[in-house]
Order: sequence, then C-alpha cells, then structure tokens
Amino acid sequence: MRKILFLMLLSSSVAFAQQETKPLRSSIETDTRAIRQDVPMTNSIRKAFEEGSRNFTGKPGPNYWQLETDFTIKASLDPSTQTIKGSEKILIHNNSKEDMTSIVLRLDHNIFRGDVPRGSSVPAENTEGMVVTSIKVGGEAVDLNAPPIQRRRNEPAQTPKLSVRGLHTTVATITLADPIKAGTTAELEIDWHTKLPGGDNGRGHRMTQRFDSTLFQPTQWFPRLAKFDDLRGWETSLYLGPAEFHNNFGKFDVSITVPAGWIVSGTGVLQNPTEVLTPTVAERFANVLKSDGEVTLVSEDEKGPGKATKAGDKLTWHFVADKVNDFAWATSDRFIWKATKADIPGKGPIPIYMVFIPERARLFEKAGDYTKHALEFYSKLWAPYPFPQLTLQDGPSDGMEYPMVINSNERAADHEAAHQWWPMMVGTNETRYGWMDEGFNQYMNILSGADSRGVDYNLDGLGQSYGRVSGLEDEAPMMWSANDAGNMYGFQTYSKTPLMLSMLGGIVGDEAVINAMKKYTATWAYKHPSPWDYIFFMNNELGQNLEWFWYYWLFTTESVEGSIQNVTTSNGETTVTVHQAGQMPSPVVLQVEFEAPADVQMPHAKKINDTTFEMTWPVSVWFDGSKTFEAVMDFGDSKIKKITLDPHGRFPDKDKADNVWPR
Repeated sequence: MRKILFLMLLSSSVAFAQQETKPLRSSIETDTRAIRQDVPMTNSIRKAFEEGSRNFTGKPGPNYWQLETDFTIKASLDPSTQTIKGSEKILIHNNSKEDMTSIVLRLDHNIFRGDVPRGSSVPAENTEGMVVTSIKVGGEAVDLNAPPIQRRRNEPAQTPKLSVRGLHTTVATITLADPIKAGTTAELEIDWHTKLPGGDNGRGHRMTQRFDSTLFQPTQWFPRLAKFDDLRGWETSLYLGPAEFHNNFGKFDVSITVPAGWIVSGTGVLQNPTEVLTPTVAERFANVLKSDGEVTLVSEDEKGPGKATKAGDKLTWHFVADKVNDFAWATSDRFIWKATKADIPGKGPIPIYMVFIPERARLFEKAGDYTKHALEFYSKLWAPYPFPQLTLQDGPSDGMEYPMVINSNERAADHEAAHQWWPMMVGTNETRYGWMDEGFNQYMNILSGADSRGVDYNLDGLGQSYGRVSGLEDEAPMMWSANDAGNMYGFQTYSKTPLMLSMLGGIVGDEAVINAMKKYTATWAYKHPSPWDYIFFMNNELGQNLEWFWYYWLFTTESVEGSIQNVTTSNGETTVTVHQAGQMPSPVVLQVEFEAPADVQMPHAKKINDTTFEMTWPVSVWFDGSKTFEAVMDFGDSKIKKITLDPHGRFPDKDKADNVWPR
C-alpha cells in the first residue's frame, strides 16, 4: 500500500513539474494586459434583474417599485435648553413584493453621543443624541427595553415580539410581531427629543446646528425611516458623518412651534402666513412674485413679536411638502428675511427666500442672483426645477442641501442649488455611491460656472489630470461604499466624476453626454437609480457598449498612461507607435500639424484647420491585450511639424511630456 501511495505521489510531482509555468516577474511594466470589457454584477443588482425591477435598458423595469413614507410631525423648540421635542406619525406604504418583518430607523442625531462609531466628523458638543421615548406600530406599543432574543441550538424559533434594538446608535431596528403585508400600509408613531449641538469645536457638515441660543439650523433632526428597496431591502449603513443619505419619497406635513418673534423657514410651503406674520409682512410675503429684483420681507429693525411675527407667547408655523425625501428648517429671533424669484422654463416664476443674521449680511449680497442663475440654468440643462420654492438658510453649516432648502450663503449657492436635481429629484444612494450625487453636481457646476461668465465650458485636461492621482493607495474606487472611503472620500465622491465625464466626452462628444444625462434625469425623476441603471442607460443613449469604460473608472483606480514611442516615415506613410503603460485603455487620438496646408483623405481624419488634422482609432485596437499600437497614416508629400497624442487632455496620463513628437 505504501509503495502504491509513493508511486502516485511521484507521478503527480512529475506531472506538475512538466506543466508550463509562467516566468517570475522581473520588471515593473508588463508587455500585455487583459482588458475587461464588462462591469461586475453584484448580488444586489442580480437580484433586481431576476425580479424584473431593473434591466439592461437602464430604465425602471416592469416590476420596479419603491417604498413611500408620509410624515406628519409636530415639533417645538425651547431655545433656553436648545432642545426640540417632537411627535410624528409615519404612514408606510409597503409597495414591495414582500412582507415587511422589520422597520429600520435612522437616528442620525445619535452621532452626537460619545459612544457611537464616527468617521472624520466631530460634533460641536456631545449630547444625549436622539432620545426616543415611545414607539407604536399600528397603535400597539413597542417594547423599548426588550432583551435581545437568544436562541439556543436546535430550539424552535421564538414568536417575534414587537420590540426595538439599537436606539442608542444611528440605526435602530424594530422587530414586528405582525409583518406589514406587501401592498398594504402601516402607521408608525414616535415620540422623541433631541438637543442641537453648538459651540466652536464642530468639524464637518451637520456637526454644529446652532449659533448660541439665537439661531438654530436643525438637520436630520427627527427619526426617519431607512431606505427600503429592491436591491438590498433595508439600507443599514451607519451614519458616520461625512457620507450622506438615501431616503424614501413621500409627503411631509410639519408643524413647528417656536417663541413669538422667531422666524421659521424650511422645506415646503408655509400654510398659515396670516397666522404667524404681521399683516404687513404677510402682505409682502404674498406679493413676492409681483416684485422685480430683491425685496425685503423683514428688515433688521422689524424683528420681534408684533413686528415680524404676530404677538404672543408662542406661534406654530405649518409647512407642507409633497414628493420630497427629507425636511430641514431654520429659525432665529434675529433673521433678516429677503426674497427674489427665478423664472423656471415651462413653469413660470418661483420665489427664492433668504434668511440670515445681520452680521453675515455681506455673505448674502449676491446669493439671490447666484441662486436665480443656478435654478434657471439647471432647469434648462436637465429638467425644470420641480419644487414650488427654494430657501437659503444662514447658520453654522454653510454648505448643505435638503429639499427646497440650502444651508448656504452665496459662496456655495450654485453647488447646493444643483442638489435639488440629485438627490432631491433623482433619489440616488449617497451613502454608497456619492459620485452619483456630489460627482454629478461638480460636473454640472463646471457648466454653470462657464455660463455665468458668458463663456463656453471647457472640459479639456480634466480626464488627463486623473493620471496624477491614479496609483495612490488611499484612493478607494468610486464603487467602494462612500461611507467607508477613508481619507480620500472627497476625491472619490466629489472630484473624480468630472474627470470621468471629461474622458467620456472625449470619446462620444460632450454634448452627447449632456443630452444622455438629460434623458436619464427625466427617466429617473422621483425614483432611485443604481449605478448599473446609469451605466446601461448611458450605453443605450450613446449607442455603444461602454462597459469597458465604466469598469475602469468606477471599479478600479487605473489610468491610461499613453505615450508616443516612435515615429517613422517610409514611402509617404507615417507610422506612429503609441504605447499605453496603464491598465485602462482609451481610443488613440493623434493631432498632426503640418508645415504647410495639407489635404488629408483618411476615413478617421477630422480637419481642424488647413494645417492641422486629428486622427482617431477606436479603443478596440487594444482589446487583444497589446500595449503597443502602430497608427499608420498616408500623408503623401506633406511634411509633419508636430504630432500630439490626446491633444485635448481627456485620457488619464501622469506624464504628458511624452505625448508629443518630436520631443
């Protein structure tokens, strides 16, 4: 037996030794590369495809659905304790195809506690967080202190008990005794209170929510439902600070009680202006759209009960907003209140309000004009501004956005106004895919900035510049969850997308990209697209399979690293040897300048002027794995002055000095 085993092992060793093995690597650069031409399909998108809620058209599938949540909130602010006390009712429309056995709550204010995970954000002060005092589902009380279920091996499953866990974290889960059946609704009631953090020690957006006890800027200030969708069910990512949100659409009916004399602004339309404003201010408020230019609703010397607002002890401001995914507000006893208007194509004028404290008035001198331009420009670029008003709110967080509200002055007015399209209109998952929100925003800001200056936009050089970043070990790919992107979260989420779309424009044309995204906006308005929906939608609109492009930009941190290695001319034919050292492929674009006017008759040539032509070869020339391509051109007797690879700087390249011949 031992002899047999020995012979078997010997035979196996000989067979292994005879196999051809690849030589060990001896150089940094390799001669070949494997070009991936499709995008990974993760478990979540496979599930949606199998269920028919999404497909390769990039449009919502025949079985697409989304959860809807309608909020009725009654809240009161006590400036002396800096505390909001509230009660809310959430009507949950379970439009899914499955029974809901749990409800996941987002308790973002628990990040202000000292005992929860955080990213790089630091609250201005530690508080008790979001203190939930009562929860009811369908009128039945939830046990807030139930011990965790401990199931022993081989024991039968216990009957679910209506309970909740995680109330001290940013994500809490309610276990339902009776599931919410598919296609039905259920009512969730919650009582709670939370203190707004203030002081000088806050770091990061939303970490400071008041100036002393005279201005409050509440955000993520009430218990919200997590997103529930066809991809993953409940979105349970913790709120860590930097990364933002993914919320359900619905209706908000919000009543906010504050001391008389305090002005309140917020998401939605004020329902009771004559009940909270003096007759003079109420009349100004009613006639905003009849005025030209900027008007003052409440001046610095009109503050206080009986001047800005009705007299009395407390007043309740009532707001209603429909088809929105969040609600934010601000209040102060020192607010100056101004207004202007924007003319929305196909819709007409809508008011733009601004509330700010006197010592920061200089930051709002041009805010109305900047916001007006943003709303009008983006309405033409993507889709008409969908909401009935927009308000700029002063406060410690001067660069943040919510439906119909931007916590900003003039410095970030354009950027924050752009967020009304995504994620407020196109409900992207900012927590995981921040590039679909902040990245698209940065791209459209470039277009808006050029328009405001009266010049043509220019995306040249942006795609090429990524070559200087590619290879840094701290950079997470764009498809890595933004919530866990680390030190380069800002680059991954904000900065990389315009570089990607610069390269895409270099392949199909910038106007083609813009037109495709315009249709994408209309298709996914008030819905929740995934990255795969965007990828396949753009492929279909642009008329070609660009999965290779999306793979390298979204799923990797690779670059092109192109260069001209050699140029030879023989018998009137010029051969340019182009090398790509990186793993990302790109089309080959060569700009050829001649000593004198030339007549170039080649199928892939584009005339720039009498002495300059551009030649383009498709990206498929690299699909065989080669890193070298010989571009052969017939110029006859025309003498070449200069050849430039990637003349518009659209393809990631660290060293563009080797893109020119002669050197």
